[in-house]
Amino acid sequence: MTVLKKAIVTGATSGIGEATVRALASSGRQVLAIARREERLRALADATGAEFLVTDVRHLSEQTARLTGFEPDILINNAGVGHGISGLDGVSADQLQEAFDINVTAPLKLIAYLTPGMKERGRGHIVNIGSIAGLHTMISAIYGGTKSAIHRISQNLRFELSGTGIRVTEIAPGRVASEFYQAAEGDSERLAAMGTSDIRELQPEDIANAILFALDAPAHVNVATLEILPTEQAVGGVKAEAVKD
Repeated sequence: MTVLKKAIVTGATSGIGEATVRALASSGRQVLAIARREERLRALADATGAEFLVTDVRHLSEQTARLTGFEPDILINNAGVGHGISGLDGVSADQLQEAFDINVTAPLKLIAYLTPGMKERGRGHIVNIGSIAGLHTMISAIYGGTKSAIHRISQNLRFELSGTGIRVTEIAPGRVASEFYQAAEGDSERLAAMGTSDIRELQPEDIANAILFALDAPAHVNVATLEILPTEQAVGGVKAEAVKD
């Protein structure tokens, strides 16, 4: 089996992104870690041997030569923001645009930049970090909408790339212990309440291990969609609420 060896990871300086860089490096893979926070990136590079690129994923069009020159056969689209996870209240027009730019447009651009090289080399694996909010009805028209887009992009991309040898995996986590709610924009009181949980949440390393599981599957096996929840979390149900007079 051909082992894919060179990976690009976005949103690399905390949470799932950082854990994934560490896991990939520990598995012997070369990593190009991308994030905005230079000090954290340098520390991560020192700890793992990863290369790094300090940039905002909204500006990746300025870095295409660096990205394609790395010749990755793995792309981990992890960078994202949680704007609107608490609902539309408190989200400005600029924050709404930022949510779509970071959560949807940036991953699509990276895919467009890197898949031609993967096709030429006859191998590749794209891993998109989605969310259960993209698979189930929840209180998140903005955030859920962006992650629903990632779900459909992943499904359609798998169809587009059929016959190229490039696999596409979507990872859809539930609650993960991270800086997610602290970095999100929206209704501050609701975000504070949502950010506090009494359950044993997933750890970023749990998601990183799931990514490695998908990457390390035999070449003829495409782990298409992985929905990963804490044991104490479940989704679903029906809401019925009377209109207040």
